[in-house]
Amino acid sequence: MPFNIALQFEDGVTRVIPCDANELVSEAAYRAKINIPLDCRDGACGTCKCHCESGSYTQGVYIDDALTEEEASQGFILTCQMKPTSDCVIRVPASSAACKTEVAAHTASLSEINRGSPTTVSFKLQADKPVSFLPGQYVNLQVPGTQETRAYSFSSAPNQTELGFLIRDVPGGLMSTYMRQTAEVGGAMNFTGPYGSFYLRPVERPVLMLAGGTGLAPFLSMLLWLQSHPSTQPIMLAYGVNTNDDLVELDTLAALKAAMPNLEFFTVVVDPASGHPKTGYVTDHLTAKDLHDGNVDVYVCGPPPMVEGVRKWMSGVGVTPRSFHFEKFSSSTAGAHE
Repeated sequence: MPFNIALQFEDGVTRVIPCDANELVSEAAYRAKINIPLDCRDGACGTCKCHCESGSYTQGVYIDDALTEEEASQGFILTCQMKPTSDCVIRVPASSAACKTEVAAHTASLSEINRGSPTTVSFKLQADKPVSFLPGQYVNLQVPGTQETRAYSFSSAPNQTELGFLIRDVPGGLMSTYMRQTAEVGGAMNFTGPYGSFYLRPVERPVLMLAGGTGLAPFLSMLLWLQSHPSTQPIMLAYGVNTNDDLVELDTLAALKAAMPNLEFFTVVVDPASGHPKTGYVTDHLTAKDLHDGNVDVYVCGPPPMVEGVRKWMSGVGVTPRSFHFEKFSSSTAGAHE
């Protein structure tokens, strides 16, 4: 079986290509009609230098002028000499256009629509073939009957034919109105992607996830992936919303917790009159201990004030995490999670 190589370009586009164990990444990319910058092809010029974000590999022969020992120790690779020994994520220091590759376009059909929440709509698409992406990434979904697109994170695991999404029901919103009033099971929907640098990195230390509203979607994708790729590292999810009506997917989270002994989660409602056990903001219910003295990877997905609030909280407790990844969204723009 070939390995999946996710090539992440600097314009946010991700293309996932197959690469055999004994195949050079540059050759696999060329076979997929992707022209990673390349010149000498023998490890001498360094033109094809990229960074391997995750995964294992072997490197062929190259000279120090092309790739120094220090760069190699930091995960930099030469695609003309790299052969994967696992799935890999490679950051390419060029745009997708410069590499002469287009964003992948997909057609799917609506297989399920859940309008049970007053403020949120969840739905599923059925694709003709499994869709590859990194858990946490998003796509641009075209609103049927228009040329407009909206960006939504997957709430499902990668490499499946059934794709899940979770969107905020914005009054007057183009996609919201379609999903509430027009959408029917079986209807066709088109999307392009995947996009985004907000995705789950290798779990090598404790993980703290903070979700605001429909910012829960990418974390569901991450957790579903982790369910089938278990880790012993502790994982904490703090899920905050404005009102009780905004709390969704609690059964899914409970099922994930039952299947993953290293997962803990709690919910918080801003509304003080909600009667919820925890009110206020998620950071009101976290302590410095949740940052594991800095040995933690922090992921945040929510509106801009939430992301900045988390930054301020971490600064206030005086702990800097090993890594900090975030995705901001706003319902007032054509951005993620309308």
